[in-house]
Amino acid sequence: MVTDTDGYIQIIEYLTEHLSLFENSTAPAQASETVMSAIEVELCEQIISVCSQNEDLTFNQRNAIIREVDAIVYDLEEILSGVINNPVNAAQQAFIIEFSSLIKNLFDTVIHKD
Repeated sequence: MVTDTDGYIQIIEYLTEHLSLFENSTAPAQASETVMSAIEVELCEQIISVCSQNEDLTFNQRNAIIREVDAIVYDLEEILSGVINNPVNAAQQAFIIEFSSLIKNLFDTVIHKD
């Protein structure tokens, strides 16, 4: 669906271009959310938005979206493996929100092509 598109490759390249944002970073002492949990929360919100905006999606299409999100999370775990358990800081949170929005836009594009 989306993980085999050029758009997905470009989004992953965008992430790799901004890896320095996650390396050797510091987070506020009171930060309790990790990089991975921030990614999961933002991706969930965006995918819920995709599904609610596209009420005509079939059960099978929704399942395909969930499988795609699982693959995306796996890719992110691989790319960010050294920092996924680190506390997230404000700059990383902002990037994660933007990244998740790009993923949502990619789903929107693919869904509306069909």
